[in-house]
Amino acid sequence: MDLGAQEIDMVMNIPALKNGEQALFLEDIERVVRAARGAKVKVILENFYLTQEEKRRACQWIAQAGADFVKTSTAYADGGATLDDVRLMYTAVAGQCQVKAAGGIRKIGEILGFLQAGARRFGSTRTDQFVEAFKGLPEDQRAAFGMFLEDLSFG
Repeated sequence: MDLGAQEIDMVMNIPALKNGEQALFLEDIERVVRAARGAKVKVILENFYLTQEEKRRACQWIAQAGADFVKTSTAYADGGATLDDVRLMYTAVAGQCQVKAAGGIRKIGEILGFLQAGARRFGSTRTDQFVEAFKGLPEDQRAAFGMFLEDLSFG
């Protein structure tokens, strides 16, 4: 933080979630949120290891703890972001924080699907490719992104 970090990613305490240890789970995230001193905190679920109910509960607890984002994965575990997971996460946080989809997103068309499912950020090593692919889309396909890109311009 002293070096100017504006965002912090952390992996949630998976054992605490699976054991139903809500107080421990919340305290872990709350301490990071406090230490972040106003920087955005993104909490990674690592969905590949979780049941649907665990994903839902994790998102609710993460939002309760004051994080800014729930994030699908580190992209190190098998799997990665899925539309079903993003929809579940978006519903579970109930507007209390945002959703970041990470892992396995490879095409510009997938980005639109994840935006429509509720994601507002993406983790990818292909950002420059996505920007170029967007620029190359026919106007009608670019227009589908309009409500999500109102404040952006591509030169």
